[in-house]
Amino acid sequence: MSWRKEERRAERGYHHGNLKEALLQAALDLIAQKGAAGFTFADAARMAGVSPAAPYRHFRDRDELLSSIAQRGFEQFEAQLAAAWDDGRPDTVTAFERVGKAYLAFARTEPAFYSAMFESGVAADSTAGLLAAGERAFGVIRAAAERLAALAPPNVPRPPALMMALHIWSMSHGVASLFARGDAARRKLPMSPEELLEAEVRIYLRGLGFTTDRRPASAAEPPPLPDDDKPAGPWGRPK
Repeated sequence: MSWRKEERRAERGYHHGNLKEALLQAALDLIAQKGAAGFTFADAARMAGVSPAAPYRHFRDRDELLSSIAQRGFEQFEAQLAAAWDDGRPDTVTAFERVGKAYLAFARTEPAFYSAMFESGVAADSTAGLLAAGERAFGVIRAAAERLAALAPPNVPRPPALMMALHIWSMSHGVASLFARGDAARRKLPMSPEELLEAEVRIYLRGLGFTTDRRPASAAEPPPLPDDDKPAGPWGRPK
């Protein structure tokens, strides 16, 4: 009888190892196939080989399952961005370009995580863990923006580092979402996504008066000016 087959499959599901991990992997597979909004809690249970009630042992509902996936994605994302940034070595501009490439690479190689992180509809602060993971990932971009801000010529107004980080994040995310993802939502582009992002960021920075030329590894970059010595400019005093 069919119900006995379902029962045996559910029993196997409980003994295949870690049920929570199996559900997370099942949901990731479903996101890859159908998108973050294209499956139900029951679908994840079915793919994991457990009863529809089994997921409630670990997750309150589908949103909590997606939050866990998004948190894991942001943790991996932050690790890749931080490795690319490498504390700004050998120089800020080169290191920052690596961060942009790492952003695009993550969208390309981890489309299911990327979708859960940015397209699932789950609030970024739905859990403390998800919020913290997202902030750490953004923190890498903000650190890079602060270093870039230090390259501004003296007495040239610039937006606060946080605003710069948000601008650059928006540019990176736009290119990644449209042209660099590893699923069917990727648009065609007559150049590489990396080339597009590099040109976009350089135009943005030069428009603000920043020096974007690479410095020799032996050349020290200028230290940031004390806050009191920085011009306020149209965006307020830099922060």
